[in-house]
Amino acid sequence: MRSLTRQYLFGLIFIGVAIYQLVIKDHLEFALYGTAGLAFIFNALTFEPKLIVYKKALVITSWVLIGATGILFLYLLQFKYF
Repeated sequence: MRSLTRQYLFGLIFIGVAIYQLVIKDHLEFALYGTAGLAFIFNALTFEPKLIVYKKALVITSWVLIGATGILFLYLLQFKYF
């Protein structure tokens, strides 16, 4: 399995977990898993040859999503479990 395919797969798994969290009405974890899944997908899109003209915007978007995921994770650790 190529590493690019693996990133799409992890992104879809995270999106699936996010949908499950939305069904059980845990909106904070939905946001966490949703942004993590989108970060994986946007990071994989940066390596697509057809999207090379959008590479800078995709890289910026993926880094913003990675940062948002980190902030959401720290918020979740601080206020939900402690």
